[in-house]
Amino acid sequence: MQPKNLKRLLRALGRQGLDVTYNNHTYSVRLANSPDFPVAEVLLPEGFPIEAKALKQLTNLASVRHPSGGCVCRACATPDFHPGDAGVAIGSVVETVGQVIPSAVGSDINCGMRLHVADLTIEQFLAKRDEFVERMKGDYFFGTRDVTMTGQAMQALFQYGVPGWLDAMLDRPTGSVVKSDLQQLAEESDAIFLGGSMDGDWKLAPEELVPDAGLVRDGGLATIGGGNHFVEVQRIDKVENRTLAHAWGVREGQLAFMIHSGSRNVGKYIGGMWRDKAKAVWPKNLKYPDSQIFPLSTSSHPELVASYLQAEATAANYGFVNRLLLAELLRLRLREVYKDVEAPLVYDLPHNITLPEGEGWVTRKGACPAHVGQPVIIPGSMGAYSYLMVGRGNPAFCNSASHGAGRIRSRFDLNRRGASESEAELGLTGVDCITLREERRIEEAPAAYKPIQSVIDVQVAAGMVDVVARLSPVLTFKA
Repeated sequence: MQPKNLKRLLRALGRQGLDVTYNNHTYSVRLANSPDFPVAEVLLPEGFPIEAKALKQLTNLASVRHPSGGCVCRACATPDFHPGDAGVAIGSVVETVGQVIPSAVGSDINCGMRLHVADLTIEQFLAKRDEFVERMKGDYFFGTRDVTMTGQAMQALFQYGVPGWLDAMLDRPTGSVVKSDLQQLAEESDAIFLGGSMDGDWKLAPEELVPDAGLVRDGGLATIGGGNHFVEVQRIDKVENRTLAHAWGVREGQLAFMIHSGSRNVGKYIGGMWRDKAKAVWPKNLKYPDSQIFPLSTSSHPELVASYLQAEATAANYGFVNRLLLAELLRLRLREVYKDVEAPLVYDLPHNITLPEGEGWVTRKGACPAHVGQPVIIPGSMGAYSYLMVGRGNPAFCNSASHGAGRIRSRFDLNRRGASESEAELGLTGVDCITLREERRIEEAPAAYKPIQSVIDVQVAAGMVDVVARLSPVLTFKA
């Protein structure tokens, strides 16, 4: 079924310089009069808004070419598609050959999802909910967490990710990790995308975090962060694929713990630095691209491409460990309050990352890998269901899936008008949000997000993912 007023919509987009066609929930778009650039495909459920700004950002990204060689050979967007603040739309996926695009990843490198389950009923959890929440507020909001590390451990973390950090902890555990089951953490590395390890270089990390000697007290490590990042207690509400759910240790009625966070200030440091470097090495005799998106070419600067990918991997390694430590703080508090609770890891996967795929690289911005058989975690808002999925490896969408529902109202709009809206209008009735700032609760209200069920259904119909289990929110921590 076609959207209402489709012809009028397409004419309006055409007046903004976009050549757009529609077929079966998919908008095909490119810059008008630019037949040499790839057509970008955008999968959207019926009734979802078509934002010209996001479409223009996607076509700009699809049109990025380096004059020395390198291009985007495929571009698409997942159904959580919406405009990005830095000129790249959230939900964008591009496959490049001969070039990488630092600003397509941005500064929230390896923002990603992590999911644990526990054999704890909702009744058991709620019986001691207040005690658990107070302990977690200390760790997440008041700095009572202890993630002190040696300089050598931080170097290993940046260089090798989770395995490097674990080796350092086995040699000399520090902070609250002395209470952790390191063997369990080592075994769980298999349930992290790429084993939680990329080819980093600790010398590319912020200097103050990698001293040659002494201890490091990193104020950003094991923190949730702002924006749409969260830690949420959930309940496994319904299992759809019992075979996979059993293999992954997931059962109806279990409690679950979902984490959405990334590389924090390290990502900002590396992402900002390399956005500026890509601009600085643009050929001096050529004007800047109108999009202000600057690629790095393997033809003109192969050493910079290699260095950028290693710097991005360095931040990604930090992101993997950040999520692990957020989960480990929670798991330690669970053991204190509820005693013998295992809370094993189901999976951990990244968004906002460049990965070698095909003949070049695939860069995902607000999208996640969804290869055949791979677990995929797609959160809703804190008032809606989240989903554990399995990837189907659809090449038409670069083996990708959405990283959430996608915003429909900006934080600025909610800050300006949300306080005058009722709890029901914001979708906050019955929502248990743990935060120190009321504005965060309003900014991230369910009304800010698109309907998650439509986002899931259209991706299932497109052959991108299948549902394994549905999770309902219990309470959400928002920093």
